[in-house]
Amino acid sequence: MPESRNINALSPLDGRYAAKLTGLGRLSGEGALARRRALVECRYLARLCAAPGVKARRLTAKEKAILEKLPQLSDADVLKIITIEEEGLGPIPATRHDVKAVEYFLKEKLRRTSLKDLTELVHFGLTSEDVNNISYALLLRDSLRGELLPALEEILAALDGLAVKYAAAPLLARTHGQPAVPTTFGKEFRVFHARLARQVRQLKELKICAKLNGASGNYNAHAAAYPRVNWEKFSRGFVESFDGLEFNPYTTQIEPHDAYAELFDNLRRANTILLAFCQDMWRYISAGLVKQQAVAGEVGSSTMPQKVNPIHFENAEGNIGLANALLGFFSAKLPVSRLQRDLSDSTVERNFGTAFGHSLAAYRSIMTGLGRVSPDEAAARGELELHPEVLAEGIQTILRRENESGPYELLSKFTRGRYVTAAGLREFIDGLELKPGIKSELRRLTTLNYTGLAAKLAKGRR
Repeated sequence: MPESRNINALSPLDGRYAAKLTGLGRLSGEGALARRRALVECRYLARLCAAPGVKARRLTAKEKAILEKLPQLSDADVLKIITIEEEGLGPIPATRHDVKAVEYFLKEKLRRTSLKDLTELVHFGLTSEDVNNISYALLLRDSLRGELLPALEEILAALDGLAVKYAAAPLLARTHGQPAVPTTFGKEFRVFHARLARQVRQLKELKICAKLNGASGNYNAHAAAYPRVNWEKFSRGFVESFDGLEFNPYTTQIEPHDAYAELFDNLRRANTILLAFCQDMWRYISAGLVKQQAVAGEVGSSTMPQKVNPIHFENAEGNIGLANALLGFFSAKLPVSRLQRDLSDSTVERNFGTAFGHSLAAYRSIMTGLGRVSPDEAAARGELELHPEVLAEGIQTILRRENESGPYELLSKFTRGRYVTAAGLREFIDGLELKPGIKSELRRLTTLNYTGLAAKLAKGRR
């Protein structure tokens, strides 16, 4: 309902588009980050207690259950953590540090359980970046799996359906904007489907790197406290206990974010493919080759009552532009850090959800747009019939096959820069000194059947 909209939101993602993005907000917002930090801290404590050589008692089944449940923070819990950071809460002074606030919150919770004797093992030997890099990796993983990839899969399914449905529907191709040889609607849909599918496949296969090795990446504190523990093995096991994460053994204080950049560049490529698709759909609609369904009560223009605008493809184009600007910045910025660590990545990482939000808003718009359009096959056939000159390629190629002299030059002289009619083309063929069977073969070429393997290609590998 409009009355529930945040009209003072700084970004339309939290205002105008908020209703479309609620799931993503739960996966990439401040609450999600706090919950993942709590998950990392609690799982780390459980693993420490189970590690050979660490002076800690073993946990009971009930205590393990407590640590598994504790990261499931309520919204009130998240607000308490923010209060600890900004103002302090009860005996806990303001930390002015978000990860430390999570540590203090968890310790306070544990003091009320049988785990109160283990509170000093919370965040034991860690730097905040140990917790943060894993938490952000989980945030990226979950945002992809939970929202972005399902939305991209929807688009893929829609493109696949269109490719098959219109596999044989002829369409005048245009290269350099000029009439070229015919194609089919289905084949053109298949091209975008195949391009996008490759990027989606890579996104699914991508693993996000993470580390757990202390303040300068050397396990200094860990090795000082327990020199006989194999901390590298411990850390690898810990990081890779999270599905989709890959352990990086060589870092400074921060994991260098190269895998983040791979993810953002991958997503940016997917977005760029969709941007190209939106622009092509816009051109097909503009040319009257794709019809739009008018929605009752919807206004296309404040002054021109007849307008049905391709607004969903335009909206997607704009949102993709915003998303890609951020994704490109992330890829260029995050792998660069002064010496062993600077803090300039911190505020940047808080905007991952913004880039994802604009991407998801675009995907939603594309699906809405696809649900309101259909190729106008009659209009496409009519356009093809106006351009019989596009058969020049096929004619000159058959003449080459027959070893006729200079067929390209002959067809170029007849067609280039001239208005050619179907009747004129037939007269041209009739005037050629060819065997009757070859002339018949040339006459059978039409703008509607000269589509090569387009229909087969459109159906994909079935």
